[in-house]
Amino acid sequence: MAERYDILIANCQFRDQPEKLVDIGVAEGKIAAIGADLTSDARQIINAQGNLVTESFVNTHLHLCKVYTLPMMDELALKDYHGADMGKAMTAIELAARVKESYDESWIIKNVRKAVALSAIYGGTHIRAFADVDSKAKLIGVKALIRAREEFKDTVDIQVVAFAQDGIVREPGAADLVRQAMALGADVVGGIPWIEFTDADIAEHVKVCYDIAEEFDKPVSMLVDDAGDPGLRSLELMALETIQRGWHGRSLAHHARAMALYPKPYLQKIAALLKQAQMGVVSDPHTGPLHARVRELLEEGVLVCLGMDDISDAYYPYGRNNMLEVAFLVSHLLWMTTRQDMETLYDMVTKRAAQCIGLGDFELKVGAPANIVVLDEPNVLEALRNHEAPAYVISHGALIDQVKMKEIVKTQEWPES
Repeated sequence: MAERYDILIANCQFRDQPEKLVDIGVAEGKIAAIGADLTSDARQIINAQGNLVTESFVNTHLHLCKVYTLPMMDELALKDYHGADMGKAMTAIELAARVKESYDESWIIKNVRKAVALSAIYGGTHIRAFADVDSKAKLIGVKALIRAREEFKDTVDIQVVAFAQDGIVREPGAADLVRQAMALGADVVGGIPWIEFTDADIAEHVKVCYDIAEEFDKPVSMLVDDAGDPGLRSLELMALETIQRGWHGRSLAHHARAMALYPKPYLQKIAALLKQAQMGVVSDPHTGPLHARVRELLEEGVLVCLGMDDISDAYYPYGRNNMLEVAFLVSHLLWMTTRQDMETLYDMVTKRAAQCIGLGDFELKVGAPANIVVLDEPNVLEALRNHEAPAYVISHGALIDQVKMKEIVKTQEWPES
């Protein structure tokens, strides 16, 4: 008799059904059945032992071309970016750009492999990954990330962002490089408008990014207002451009740290625009002393998620590509410590994160793609407390080979300082 399921996960506890155990049948990459006492006719059977089973984790923001480059740098950029008021954030970016003078695909790909394998180990099956595109990096980082996207396509989905890190107006030729990156196969147009010198140039940066997005019919991700300056307004410009272009649900704002200093009436205006644009905000509170006002955005009904941002680079010295660890850190930084807060944080690294980067049907339901983690914990509180790797990770309906992923991590070579 033919096997009914590729994988059967028995004795699962769902977040919204703490007193009830169910089974999940996976077939042909999708969740084929959910119910009590499903047939055990399967190629592989996993016993969840009554522990929590949820959607896998989604990292909406990672500068993947720069991971593990901290040993190649001094700490000047780190000190400026982490200054108390983030008043020298632009200087930090300029200092950090020096590493790109040494860019070479041969060492970037090794670092990328380690970071992506860690994502798989810690239950992350999707990453929106930024690659700098400018006169120093050229297309080297983009090529490395596209290569990794192909290598890991059955394990971790990588959305490659062609990111004009050093500006578009102030960096001649950057727009053409972004276009070339999109032609090579990048998935997302990336910008950082606030880094330009004038308001007119900021507006032009936003316009050029959306022109390219329209040309290639791709979504947009922009790092906005990432400094301690309440006068920064590129988030507003991005939301307005999204509405005017009809790019609803295809735009994602990252950081928006200046929001911490906005007056309440302006914050409410921004929240209204974000909802109209169906535009999410990625916050990474653990990588800088200022952050978007997550609680207030959530109260206003804005889509908010979390990202890893950096792993051992010029901006942040730590990081394991573990989104549960990110949620644990954010719980402290934002004092989101009630049970309901924890559930919200968990959504911000699973379902809400998936929505932010355009993943459909990212939930535990029949017919949805089978991207699942089986934890060693009974509930969200313990999952956040311990933020350990899941017992099992299923990506696109297949069990991830953890031994292989750990071997990739083990053999990664650090760049020389």
